[in-house]
Amino acid sequence: MYASVQHWVETAPDREALAFGEQSWTLAQLDYRVRQAAGALRAAGIKPGDRYAVLDKNHPACVELTLAASLIGAVNAVVNFRLSEEELVHVLGDSTARLAVVGEEFAPALRGLKHRLPQLNEVIVLGGEDDQYEKWIAAAEPVTDPYPAEPDDCFLQLYTSGTTGWPKGAMLTQRSMSAHTKGLVSAYDMDESSINVVAMPLFHVGGTSWALGSLSAGARTIIVRDVVPAVLLDLIERRAATHAFFVPTVIQMLLSDPDRARVALRSLEVLGYGGSPMPAPLMEHVLSTLDTPLYSVYGMTELSGVFCVLGPDEHRDDTRKYLRASAGRPLPGAEVRVVDPVTGEDAAPGEVGEFWVRSEQAMAGYWHMPEATRDTITPGGWLRTGDVGRRDTDGFLYIEDRVKDMVISGGENIYPAEVERVLLEHPGIAEVAVIGVPDDKWGETVKAVVVPADGAEVVQADIITFARERLAHYKCPTSVTSVAELPRNATGKLLKRQLRTRFTT
Repeated sequence: MYASVQHWVETAPDREALAFGEQSWTLAQLDYRVRQAAGALRAAGIKPGDRYAVLDKNHPACVELTLAASLIGAVNAVVNFRLSEEELVHVLGDSTARLAVVGEEFAPALRGLKHRLPQLNEVIVLGGEDDQYEKWIAAAEPVTDPYPAEPDDCFLQLYTSGTTGWPKGAMLTQRSMSAHTKGLVSAYDMDESSINVVAMPLFHVGGTSWALGSLSAGARTIIVRDVVPAVLLDLIERRAATHAFFVPTVIQMLLSDPDRARVALRSLEVLGYGGSPMPAPLMEHVLSTLDTPLYSVYGMTELSGVFCVLGPDEHRDDTRKYLRASAGRPLPGAEVRVVDPVTGEDAAPGEVGEFWVRSEQAMAGYWHMPEATRDTITPGGWLRTGDVGRRDTDGFLYIEDRVKDMVISGGENIYPAEVERVLLEHPGIAEVAVIGVPDDKWGETVKAVVVPADGAEVVQADIITFARERLAHYKCPTSVTSVAELPRNATGKLLKRQLRTRFTT
């Protein structure tokens, strides 16, 4: 993976490669720091195949350490700083990290957990008055003899969001990340003239893969530590950034002052979004406010990032506005099947099934979880995404739901997302989650768990009637429960497993 960056070091060593706040590094300086970091890791006893961890908000050191892992055959396990204590113990323990680089603000919490992590031998504080990282790498001899990595060697381990259990460590390899970088650079026209903003967390593929993509293209990469809308707009305008990727929530925040956003974002040639669907009202607001080319991204950790894109022409095609709800079409090199989750047969165009993907971008598997790996990657090399949706006759994919959330009632497949979309039209409902609950007659029936809108009172009979006026009766809830809030994990994703445990046991 590092060879693609090394190419630019040899071609344009004095060009800016990385920026963070008021600091910046040329390609030659970045190369030296990466080699120093690799040397420091070797001196600490990190060998090929060993794991170490980074626990911090976005910081260039995380990128340096990922590239250093590629150089010495080790693995950087980037940890979500938003995790609870129990989740942190699980992820750090599962990773078998022997060394951790931790941001100053998270160091006290990690020290408090260290007695539960016997394999963690060394903790290096990053940032602040007590910074140890700079001294640590400065004291090391730069690596000049890189490890002879094989294509299937893992060098980056990112953890899934854990919506159906503990987070799982997806092993991303030299092959998978190189394939992803090639597809990303081509899809978004990144080159050495590009200026790319990395604001999404580096513990996510939307952060690290986005950063590695621009570095591999020889572009300038700007790391953003915290998403503060006014500061982010100023940065994009001041640096005349050409590329950025955000989740829809961030885009909504940036457009809270449309006139300011229109001016600040005018340099962008690519505005990518993903992680969750963009609500239709926000989509209309973006398209009417900005002239920026808009790209929808469908990707996942297990595929090293994006594998499907909806481009700017489709976003602004007024004759086919329905495409704005699409996840786009697969990138070159990514094969996609739509498989009926019950029969295992390929679904016809327009019919719903699970998306299976075969691509060199696929992970090697889940770290220390062979059974979960076998459940996810078929003997034929197809990666089961767990996402349910359909493909139209033009090849566009539409995501409907998650396979594990599907409800089977009286032999009929019911996808909760469809029911949730309808129920959210009810003025008395602010949030809703639909699950299946046991039923003696039908096997399962639909239950709606709702958060009332401010000042509203949820009446079960009214909600059921509302649904029956808009959906086939077998899809409608047979019971409705009101709650103050829905359970979510550290990244904000809904935890339906907790609802199932609460309402089915």
